[in-house]
Amino acid sequence: MARRKDRDPGPLDTRALAILQTIIEEYVVTATPVGSHALVERHGLDISSATVRNIMAELERAGYLSHPHTSAGRTPTDAGYRMYVTSVADGLTLAPVEQLMIRHQFGQVEFTSEQWFRLAAATLAKVTREAGLATPAKPATARLRRLDLVQAGDRIAALVLVLAEGQVKQCLLQVGESSSQEVLDTAARRLNELLAGRTTRQVERTVSTMEARADEAADGATERVVRMGAARALLVMREFDAAAVEDMVSEGLLNVLAAPEFAESEKVRRVFGVLQDREYLGRLVRRVAGHAGVQVFIGSENEVEEMRDVSLVVSSYGRPGRAVGLVGVLGPTRMPYPHAIGTVRYVSGLLSELVDHFYV
Repeated sequence: MARRKDRDPGPLDTRALAILQTIIEEYVVTATPVGSHALVERHGLDISSATVRNIMAELERAGYLSHPHTSAGRTPTDAGYRMYVTSVADGLTLAPVEQLMIRHQFGQVEFTSEQWFRLAAATLAKVTREAGLATPAKPATARLRRLDLVQAGDRIAALVLVLAEGQVKQCLLQVGESSSQEVLDTAARRLNELLAGRTTRQVERTVSTMEARADEAADGATERVVRMGAARALLVMREFDAAAVEDMVSEGLLNVLAAPEFAESEKVRRVFGVLQDREYLGRLVRRVAGHAGVQVFIGSENEVEEMRDVSLVVSSYGRPGRAVGLVGVLGPTRMPYPHAIGTVRYVSGLLSELVDHFYV
């Protein structure tokens, strides 16, 4: 679906930008349209309400504010949020006490990489009070750690592959009636000798060599299982390489549901439905991985219609060319962006440290 093209607002002078920032910060807290009188009173502005009203009218004409017909106050537009984010994003950092708390939590799972991205989503949800999102760091190509064969029934065996990053894949093989567990164990040992530690490309070459020599080999039960297991392992590894995203974990759905913007739960259902779409996630990961640092997608800047009521604050993490994942938060466009950006920046940096350590 084509993205909506909004008018490009003009630049702001220092005073107008300060008023816009104050309006947004007020609206984030109250979720109600902001009026000039309340703004002056609550924030101790040293200008009159009339002056503030004039500036607010200028901001509305420029496209940074909207004016709900049922209220005298204004609310920020997506363009207003974008101007705000652009003006405050540089140099945002997380408070040292929060950094210490997050680092301590990750220290508990430092050597269990498959848990990192799950903890990241949970931590982001807890710290930001939004929905935390994370995908595992996916390598550019699969590398096989080991495999096993287990008898699963008459003439059927389960092929279990453990990849280098800890992912476990399994599938079934039709192995024939003469394939006892003893035969399967022998075949698994042979397969590990041939394939363990190898990438998809290396496994391809090994399988090609095995196929070329198949006519020369004795057609025993073990040899048949070895050839079948190698071919199926290659298929699984190719499928892994072809998928841009293996999994997406989301935590903190209740945080989003608590926002007044999402009193209609169907909106949230549609949003999280999009997050289950592997094709969409793949495009998002590639888009984010192509830029350094935290990326913010506000309302209409999101690619699909279902995401136009939310903002994403996301960053890639990992080692480019080796293993890259995505981490971030999702919430209403009325989001406390500075805290969200600082938190995502810190967590993505911490995850990158862990991935870097894992790949040493």
